[in-house]
Amino acid sequence: MKIGIVETPGVLKIADRDVPKIKTPDDVLIKVKRVGICGSDIHIFHGKNPFAVYPRVWGHEFAGEVVETGSAVDEGTGGIKKGAHVVVEPIIYCGKCYACRQGRGNVCETLKVMGVHIDGGCQEYIVVPAANAHVVPDSLPWEEAVLIEPFTIGAQASYRGNVQSGDFVLVMGAGTIGLTAMQMAKIAGAKVIISDLVPEKLAYAKSRGADYTINAKEENVIEKVREITGGMGSNVTIDAVCIKKSFEDAVEVTSAAGRVVELSFYETPSEIAAVNVVKKELTICGSRLQTKRFPVVIDHIRQGKLPLAGFVTKVYPIAEMVEAFDYVDKNNAAVRKVLIAMPD
Repeated sequence: MKIGIVETPGVLKIADRDVPKIKTPDDVLIKVKRVGICGSDIHIFHGKNPFAVYPRVWGHEFAGEVVETGSAVDEGTGGIKKGAHVVVEPIIYCGKCYACRQGRGNVCETLKVMGVHIDGGCQEYIVVPAANAHVVPDSLPWEEAVLIEPFTIGAQASYRGNVQSGDFVLVMGAGTIGLTAMQMAKIAGAKVIISDLVPEKLAYAKSRGADYTINAKEENVIEKVREITGGMGSNVTIDAVCIKKSFEDAVEVTSAAGRVVELSFYETPSEIAAVNVVKKELTICGSRLQTKRFPVVIDHIRQGKLPLAGFVTKVYPIAEMVEAFDYVDKNNAAVRKVLIAMPD
């Protein structure tokens, strides 16, 4: 079978490997249909992801069809059976450490992410634990099924920020993850303001339901948010820009009793005076990956609350994988999601 592998930083290749076999009764064998290219995959390619181990089959956003199940896999506990269409939850956690006991396996002490710490989905066939395979409707196109994983990231940000109906939510950054956070906040009933530097991204966000857009190149985001909210500020601010200043601005713009959700792995310390947190009694939290958000997003899709059509920018066959990475790398302003189609 064909696999897509980052051998070392800067070296991306298509290689051959034997089809994997089920090794435990709780595993399933999946024929991968589509793989999404995420910004973190580009970082792995460039050697800028501190968690990646090489060589690595990339890809943590992928969907496919179950072709074989282990002897202990019970269809009644998730609909997993041969022929089922599934999207894969790409995290493996121990279930025993403090974080796992708190229901937060996404920050497990021994967390492993497919495509980062262990091999991911850019391969024609993959074996994963059945618990990581979530059944989706057969009628859902593969190009949309593969989007579920990035939308779980937006769902996690909304969950961590405790977004409520009627809240003013500021999403900083109208890239892929910012857009997913925006749509999940809209489903929760919030009024969403989204900011970015690129007019095309803001126009697309508006077409997807943003209530207000702010061009951060032309307007002062903090002043504009206060104008929109009658001086209050945003009740929830989700930082999907992820730089030193965006975190600082998020703390400043958020209202009293508000929540700041930070998505960044940026390592430079921000300059935030404690008084600005205490006087408004802000809640500041990180949001990493997701916790039990796959069923939430899939349910939204089943109910027609989360339209996905038109979100994919381009689809490349695996034979053109290098070209696909190059396109994503060079066209950040134009890209929402680029997919790799695996052979039928």
